[in-house]
Amino acid sequence: MTDQRNDSSANPGLPGLHVDNAGLEPADGALAQAAAIQRGVVRLLASYAMATVSELPLPDGRRADVVGLGADGTILIVEIKSSVADFRADGKWPEYRAYCDRLYFAVATDFPRALLPDDTGLIIADRHGGSFERDAPSHPLAAARRKVMTLRFARAAAARLARMRDPGFVFEGL
Repeated sequence: MTDQRNDSSANPGLPGLHVDNAGLEPADGALAQAAAIQRGVVRLLASYAMATVSELPLPDGRRADVVGLGADGTILIVEIKSSVADFRADGKWPEYRAYCDRLYFAVATDFPRALLPDDTGLIIADRHGGSFERDAPSHPLAAARRKVMTLRFARAAAARLARMRDPGFVFEGL
């Protein structure tokens, strides 16, 4: 049996919450493309004074590619699609709406935009930055769900920061 406290891939306490540092060097072209888009999305959201956490586990066990948190408490989820095959293979994205005020897709400039649903926002991004091409419809979270997501965001960010300072750090509360 593996001791979860020493296994960096294990969840040390909260189902579905994995606190590894996201964004490690990708192994292939599709992962490299997704990493470049993710970097651009994070830079774009930062330019709007939004804090971000990548690969944030959601309460339902799914994982959001990028979650942005604004100073006013607004929560965005950005679903990254690195290719048409990636988009077609993924049917879980509609369920992300339950955990954000606005849902966006982020793609590279050469992605066929007509494939993306009109009821989501659109970000075009590369490793240097990104731009909002279409705003996402607003569907404000209920106060209780907003609190859950804000706490999840804060706790994951704090655990990742501690882990960067001390790679052997294990936070039992996540």
